[in-house]
Amino acid sequence: MDPVVVVSNRGPLSFRLDDDGNPLAVGAAGGLAGTLQPLLEGSGSTWISCSMSEADRTAAARGLMRGEGLRLLNVFPSPDVYRMAYDVISNATLWFCFHHLFDLSRRPRFDSRWREAWEGYRELNRQFARLVVEAAPEGSSVLVQDYHLLLTGRLIARERPDLRTVHFLHTPFCSPEILRVLPPDVAGELLSGMAGFGACGFHARRWESCFRQCWEDPELAAAAGSPPPPTFVAPIGPVPEAIQSEAASPACAQARRSLRQLVGDRRLIVRVDRVELSKNILRGCWAVEELLELHPDWRGRVVLLALAYPSREGLAEYLAYRSEVEHAVERINERWGQGDWQPIVLDVADDRARSLAALCEYDVLLVNPLRDGLNLVAKEGPLINATDGVLALSREAGAWPELREDAVGLNPFDVHGTAEALDAALRMEPPERRRRADALRQRVLSRRAADWLEDQLLAAGR
Repeated sequence: MDPVVVVSNRGPLSFRLDDDGNPLAVGAAGGLAGTLQPLLEGSGSTWISCSMSEADRTAAARGLMRGEGLRLLNVFPSPDVYRMAYDVISNATLWFCFHHLFDLSRRPRFDSRWREAWEGYRELNRQFARLVVEAAPEGSSVLVQDYHLLLTGRLIARERPDLRTVHFLHTPFCSPEILRVLPPDVAGELLSGMAGFGACGFHARRWESCFRQCWEDPELAAAAGSPPPPTFVAPIGPVPEAIQSEAASPACAQARRSLRQLVGDRRLIVRVDRVELSKNILRGCWAVEELLELHPDWRGRVVLLALAYPSREGLAEYLAYRSEVEHAVERINERWGQGDWQPIVLDVADDRARSLAALCEYDVLLVNPLRDGLNLVAKEGPLINATDGVLALSREAGAWPELREDAVGLNPFDVHGTAEALDAALRMEPPERRRRADALRQRVLSRRAADWLEDQLLAAGR
């Protein structure tokens, strides 16, 4: 493999401090790192990421940031710079922008404090770019990941034109109308930064189209001040051997037994998400309530297991959303529950074994995001499910174009329609369930994480 440099906010290794203040490795931090790490181990590639915690910083200072055949390098932003870049800009602004989540009557608020945070985002991007410039081998393919680092392309290109840079966005891209919500100079700087890459990649043709439409907007194009970069579409897939091995582990087997004891002989609808506004957990709960109202024969006979681990609890919107989800589940269970049956079981623990067990056991997998770059759960579920489960999938997920032929489609805003789709999926005859499950598994296996990585390397070769 030619020299490869991966650049991402989170790296393949994170640490926690034990009782004596010594750093202990806890493995890959985040889904992207967990997907890329097995593909790059032993390759001699360089991985540049951010030391975000005191444990990470201590580990780096003691020389513990070492991977299997990987050269791990870190940037060390100050806590204030990282907070502004990560919390205020990446999560509270760009994530909301790209997922069309702004509550425009109240948010966003671009005041002087926000401008200070924008300078923090710029500074973090400068620190990443400087380390790439210093550390990347001659002629490397530099694969920059996600919305935290949109400005690095032009910064790297100025100093190291020998490097072949690619940016890959794991979220959707927004429409021109939503990008125009940002201050004109900021929108222009984002587009200009992305134009500095040799190519920009997206999970779905729709997100690529949104990006290119922003360049067709005269005011946005003028603010960018440069032509658009080449683009490509490369949906990610799972690492089948890795997830199948996890699903066959003793921990997962025990979790499956516990899950079946909980559910009994009832039908099982499963969702596995972060408590994230775009994942649309509330409407999923309302749809189950509508299912019980419209189809009384399901009362006492179906359970929604909602595995929703906490996310971004430093943001008020996320704390409020989690509270609203918890109150909705409590209300629905009080209204419909009877005896030992509750229609919704909500678990907010981050329990990997239980999540995989649920994916093995579902009768219906509910994936109903409002807007999603891809949604890897929609692929992982069919890969390891053992019950000929049906995938009920939002048409607003990036995975929809790949899986649409064998999934039950959802309009994620339509609670009634989602309830009827759940009813249809639960009543589907066994031969049709088996046909769809087999077809989905083959579709998932035809597009793996290694193919996604290869597409980025090919784009870098332009």
